[in-house]
Amino acid sequence: MSLSKILLLTIHASMDTKRTLFSNAIVLFMASNMFASCCGIDIINQTHFISDSKNESLISSNGNFKLGFFSPGNSPSRYIGIWFNKVSKQTVVWVANREIPLTKTAGIFKIAANGNLVVVDSKGRTPLWSTNISIPNANSSAKLLPSGNLVLVVKNNSGNSESIVWQSFDYPTDTILPGMRFGLNRETGLNQFLTSWKSSDEPAPGDFSFGLNPNGSPQYFLYMNLAPYWRGGPWNGRSLSGTPDLSTRVKSNRADFNNEAGLFNYSFVSNKQGTYITFHLRNTSVFSSLVLEPTGIVKRVTWREDSQDWALFWLEPDDSCDVYANCGSYSMCNFNNAIKCSCLPGFEPLSPHDWSTRCVEKRKFQCGKGAGEGFLKMANVKIPDAIGTHVYTNLSLKECEMECLRSCNCSGYASLDINNEEQGCLAWYGELNDMQQYTDEGQDFYLRVEAGELAAYAKNSSKSSTATNWMVRVIILFAIALLLLFVSIYLHSRKKRARKGYLEKRRRCELLSLDPETCMSSSKDLPSAHECEENLNITFYDLGTIRAATDNFSSERKLGEGGFGPVYKGKLSNGKEVAIKRLSKNSGQGIDEFKNEVLLIAKLQHRNLVRLLGCCIEAEEKMLIYEYMPNKSLDCFIFDQSRKASLGWEERFEIIMGIARGILYLHQDSRLRIIHRDLKTSNVLLDGEMSAKISDFGTARIFCGNQNQANTNRVVGTFGYMSPEYALDGLFSVKSDVFSFGVLLLEIISGRKNIGFFKEDLSSNLIRYTWNLWKDEKALEMMDLSIRQSCPSSEVLRCIQVGLLCVQDCAANRPTMSEIIFMLSTDTTLPSPTQPTFSLTRSQNDPRSPAIDTSSSVNQWHRCLQIWGLSTPGSQVAGKTMTTMIIKVLRI
Repeated sequence: MSLSKILLLTIHASMDTKRTLFSNAIVLFMASNMFASCCGIDIINQTHFISDSKNESLISSNGNFKLGFFSPGNSPSRYIGIWFNKVSKQTVVWVANREIPLTKTAGIFKIAANGNLVVVDSKGRTPLWSTNISIPNANSSAKLLPSGNLVLVVKNNSGNSESIVWQSFDYPTDTILPGMRFGLNRETGLNQFLTSWKSSDEPAPGDFSFGLNPNGSPQYFLYMNLAPYWRGGPWNGRSLSGTPDLSTRVKSNRADFNNEAGLFNYSFVSNKQGTYITFHLRNTSVFSSLVLEPTGIVKRVTWREDSQDWALFWLEPDDSCDVYANCGSYSMCNFNNAIKCSCLPGFEPLSPHDWSTRCVEKRKFQCGKGAGEGFLKMANVKIPDAIGTHVYTNLSLKECEMECLRSCNCSGYASLDINNEEQGCLAWYGELNDMQQYTDEGQDFYLRVEAGELAAYAKNSSKSSTATNWMVRVIILFAIALLLLFVSIYLHSRKKRARKGYLEKRRRCELLSLDPETCMSSSKDLPSAHECEENLNITFYDLGTIRAATDNFSSERKLGEGGFGPVYKGKLSNGKEVAIKRLSKNSGQGIDEFKNEVLLIAKLQHRNLVRLLGCCIEAEEKMLIYEYMPNKSLDCFIFDQSRKASLGWEERFEIIMGIARGILYLHQDSRLRIIHRDLKTSNVLLDGEMSAKISDFGTARIFCGNQNQANTNRVVGTFGYMSPEYALDGLFSVKSDVFSFGVLLLEIISGRKNIGFFKEDLSSNLIRYTWNLWKDEKALEMMDLSIRQSCPSSEVLRCIQVGLLCVQDCAANRPTMSEIIFMLSTDTTLPSPTQPTFSLTRSQNDPRSPAIDTSSSVNQWHRCLQIWGLSTPGSQVAGKTMTTMIIKVLRI
């Protein structure tokens, strides 16, 4: 055989082998697809996803649950969800993208590049839904478990173990499935809530929600628009007190579950890890769930194969008595009575014509250390709302009764576990709400009543002999005598406390210059003491509380010291951090400034004003308690070489705008027009988010009606921030604060103080320095070096120009705060500033005395004096006269 024939045979044989391998591969691929279609897959990963256009889905390994895309009812919208796979009626138990549906059958459910589960459209744009968690590595996959729980698992770096990082059971929609732990996870802080669908065709969140309220004794609540609608009650060892023994509450007009009464196995767990309820099916072939309907009904349903429909097992609320507090406080609701609402023993309706409002005490209850008092046992009831109750896990019922008698506020108690009444109880302090009378269910509640009611109840219910009745009368008389004794003691102590309170209030009123009898302010501008204590939201703290908060004014708690006195950081008993200003005996500021702060700033509520929480007036101490500002004051940043770099231009601009908004509120938006008079960097505090808050209102003044300016003989303020007309003649107005704001603005931009940074020229200041640079078109050179390279020059130039407009010598030429905010926040053309002709500097010969710069036009200053009414049109003001004017400046 020739060589060419041998080669041809070899090639032919090789091609036959390849065809065989290719055919086998096709058969294997088709078989795998048939297996996936027949048995279903329950997992997706980075290489496998679910496409709506291909009608793909996941099916749990037991075939009970299915995950895929669906359209509810008659809606054309598409959602990704989980439903029962072996139930003929599609019943969705969980929805991912319930708030953002797909509009076309082009959705994809997959693992994103960051390892999260996402729902996207076919173009793969921004996810419509995502698990949105931080995953250590992207080696993740999602699996639909036999329980109906969709879990996201991540393999470790070695790939030999997996951990669940997210699961749908933690984020239910409107359904609780068997095996789900529903409640509060104290380790993660996650408190699960069911939220109803908006309608049967729209899975978006509806009006009703259902979940655990952990306050007091934990209870499950159904809310309608965040208001309580139904209460399940606390767990009593057997069931929730508001749903006693679910199997006995099935009514005759519902499905027959006699053979399925033992269908469920409930468990309630409350420990350090969490508080939750869970249930399991004893017959795993049965499908059952708890569902929150769009109509606000929580119901338990089970699938019936014979009728091919869901059968109702129980529902809540079942009747009008189940609706939360339907009969009001201190009342009982009984659905079987013609008049459903009735008052508890010892109480009567607030309105005789309406028994459903609330009930009040028949007689004022006189607490007498338990003498003559007692408890009525109310059997088969839904115990009151347990929010705020005290839980005593180690007390028996008898011990709980004694504990309740020790407090006049205790209104009743009940067993914590009806299976073991010797271990644990609940005690109620305050109002009793949402009680219901059952026929032969519920539990016992022990209501506290006074002696007369207890005796009357005993008389009506007892069938004892006449001798016993006489004994009761003797007991009543004895109890009355004891009550009278205790009443007299109580009234005496009450009168004594009232006298002490009156004297304390009188001292506060006198301190605040108020009439102690009428508590009316002697000033028309200031509120009354009644407003101060009740309407201003001011708390009067006692000295002991302040000492405890500051560790007895420890030096370690001291934040600094100003003109008012030392400032301390404190921590109240509720954990709230506060700043406490303590008026020093040697302070330059006195009782007038203290009164100003208390009666003025308490009425001011704005996000850019520091909030006054209260004050302390006791013995010789006078203190102000403010919200704590962790970043202290603005000057600690912009004038500190190491910290100023942390304030970029964006932060500085937001601080400028915050100060401007705060001043605008004082000048225009508050109910009183207020002139601060001492705006400076040290009086601008910074909170944890670096938001500016104006403080120190001790020297502030109130303008009434249409008043535009005022005059004072006592010029107060801080050197370098006072306007010319205020420093020279005591004239102040809103334009005085505008001048101070202009200085603040220039200091924030430059990181320099207005006075003191020119060591070689004591007569110069920041205003003159800025004007010279502005005149030479070099204004950007005055910027802080730490922000010069990273800020928009146009915005900085606009701020500098606004600052120069604010420090114009003539107040009439300065803009208002509303105009300033408009200038800073828009690109409108700004007026050109004129050269400042006034600069208040310290004399070289006497650093303590101010001097006036007369190097510029005197006539311009003369025109300003005419506007302010200080000079007649024909008068002349010479430079020498100007320099010798008396300057009334209070140096701080």
